[in-house]
Amino acid sequence: MPPLNFSHMNYNTRCPATFLGLTLVLLFLASPVSSCNEQESNSLLQFLAGLSQHSNLSLSWKNGTDCCKWEEINCSPDKTVTSIFLASRSLQGFISPFLGNLTGLLRLNLSYNLLSGGLPLELVLYSSITVLDVSFNQLSGDLQGQPSATPVRPLQVLNISSNLFTGKFPSSTWEAMKNLVALNNSNNNFIGEIPTALCVITPSLAMLDLSYNRFSGSIPPGLGNCSMMTSLNAGHNNLSGTLPDDLFNITLLEHLSFQNNQLEGSLSSISKLINLVTLDLGGNGFGGNIPDSHRNIITIDLKNNNFSGELTKVNFSNLSNLKTLDLVWNNFTGTIPESIYSCSNLTALRLSANKFHGQLSKGISSLKFLSFLSLVDISLTNITSTLRILSSCRNLTTLLIGYNFKHEAIPDDDIIAARLLFFFRSTSFMTRNRSIKDTIEGMPSNFNSEQSLVMVQRGKGQKNKLTFTDLVKASNNFDKENIIGCGGYGLVYKAVLPDGCKVAIKKLSSEMCLMDREFSAEVDALSMAQHDNLSATLGLLHPGRLKIAQGASRGLSYIHDVCKPPIVHRDIKSSNILLDKEFKAYVADFGLSRLVLPNKTHVTTELVGTLGYIPPEYGQGWLATLRGDIYSFGVVLLELVTGQRPIPVSFVSKELVQWVWEMKAKGKQIEVLDPALQGTGYEEQMLRVLEAACQCVNRNPSMRPTIQEVVSCLDSIDDNLRIQNSVNIE
Repeated sequence: MPPLNFSHMNYNTRCPATFLGLTLVLLFLASPVSSCNEQESNSLLQFLAGLSQHSNLSLSWKNGTDCCKWEEINCSPDKTVTSIFLASRSLQGFISPFLGNLTGLLRLNLSYNLLSGGLPLELVLYSSITVLDVSFNQLSGDLQGQPSATPVRPLQVLNISSNLFTGKFPSSTWEAMKNLVALNNSNNNFIGEIPTALCVITPSLAMLDLSYNRFSGSIPPGLGNCSMMTSLNAGHNNLSGTLPDDLFNITLLEHLSFQNNQLEGSLSSISKLINLVTLDLGGNGFGGNIPDSHRNIITIDLKNNNFSGELTKVNFSNLSNLKTLDLVWNNFTGTIPESIYSCSNLTALRLSANKFHGQLSKGISSLKFLSFLSLVDISLTNITSTLRILSSCRNLTTLLIGYNFKHEAIPDDDIIAARLLFFFRSTSFMTRNRSIKDTIEGMPSNFNSEQSLVMVQRGKGQKNKLTFTDLVKASNNFDKENIIGCGGYGLVYKAVLPDGCKVAIKKLSSEMCLMDREFSAEVDALSMAQHDNLSATLGLLHPGRLKIAQGASRGLSYIHDVCKPPIVHRDIKSSNILLDKEFKAYVADFGLSRLVLPNKTHVTTELVGTLGYIPPEYGQGWLATLRGDIYSFGVVLLELVTGQRPIPVSFVSKELVQWVWEMKAKGKQIEVLDPALQGTGYEEQMLRVLEAACQCVNRNPSMRPTIQEVVSCLDSIDDNLRIQNSVNIE
């Protein structure tokens, strides 16, 4: 069987009229079908009756009228209902099993609503549906069911992600899905083991996403039967054991993720996956050496494992497409291998918290695209040589290099390139009896290096040399008259450097210097962003806006999920979403309240944040929560899809959130899209972003999604539509 190729699938099936004469005869003999039949009309009305909130569907869904003319209903020429698209309609209630009586229904999309109750197995096991999407609802229960017969058209695409489903993942359910191409059940509460027979029953699976559940036990053998698999994600579960041998026989596999499980063993067979593009096995217990990979790979994430040995034994020289290599928190020894510097497209290199030693090689200067380098705590020596070498990395914007160069003094300032953003710790750059303050000429007498840090970011293309004396003079010795704001870590000063460049300088307070994780997170964001903030980019069309939304959601996910304990931002807004030259988004200014009072309660005594982004519960003296950040992020998403500022919407004099909710209640979602997006062919994608935003700005905090769900939603928009549109229905 040839490999699945979505790009060449037929989107429509037409039956040519081969015998024109016969066709004309039939036209005379048969009475034309003027409307859908009564059974189909009644089935749709039964579904409508089960909804407590239906966004004015009843205005067109009326008994006695042609259901083929009802809103969001599509029919075939013979007046058979073939598709129902009711995504993002704020529907509430339950899904009626009567939809299973629509014998010609091929596509059913009820995603991004507030539907509850169970998923009728009639729709999964016995209906004619080939594409079923009920993702991002509040459906619950299990999927236990015993099929009595195989449907005429077995289900091909099933998306039940981001619901509340529980129980085991039953093999019996999949017996009616032998033609399944894509299955996404991420962000639920499934338990137990992954069914052993899954790929035996559904050998045509191309995409399988089981992430963010509670699956346990070992990864079953038999995955190799899914020979057409291109994407496999089972991250964030409780899986244990080793990767089964037959997994490495899936040569079409491009994306493999088992992040944050309890897996172990070696990866000696990973080189068999010749088409692998993304390898994400971080947060497990894998050990041994890292085998060579193939040239197609772009991302390798093996952080937080037990890999050991010398990296010099790994040949990186053929990985010309590699952009991200993350090996932090392992047990690698020896020196950093020269072959890494052959990865000509590398942009991010993270080697911190290993057991390397020695000096940094001049070879790193050959990485022309390197922008992020993390070498914390790897026993590097010779700071002077290191900084001279790194100053030749023209695109490097972030250097994390703490806990190295012990007992070495900071070198003369004029060799430090202004492009680099340094994370200085007093314990890292001190001699036994000599503080940092003594090594830098011009340090003010009232500046305590033990309790303060200074961070300055300058754009690419600006002059290279920058001394601390320049910063002191530019800010008039950090005069209070130059204060322009207070970020998450301290005061922000305006300054004009000797060359006339205007910069913002952030001076960290004493409490902030102790909070490595939060500071490191903001360093990542600030240093990677070399462009305007989000509020200046609303002229972009869909691809750019979706990319920004996806990147910003991952940034928020980092401080909510990766940082332990999580960081509550409390001031998410468009001006805190920074963009690089490729419009990748980064969240900045983390943790305004959390960081100022790290050991205090988070009860809000005043309304914090920015008007238009503040969650409604913050005005009631509530705790500052992660769900509050979600609300603010939802407002940012609304800005992206509408092109409007939070307050007021220019032409209706209403707050953005209120206006969007009112338009949704009238079923006029398409009208809230930015006019620049309408007619571009991207309306369906942006409506999905709109629905994700509306779920984020729900007035009830408990009804808002987690950032994991938001990331999953935004990342899957294009993939889901591509797969759904490419299913060949005959």
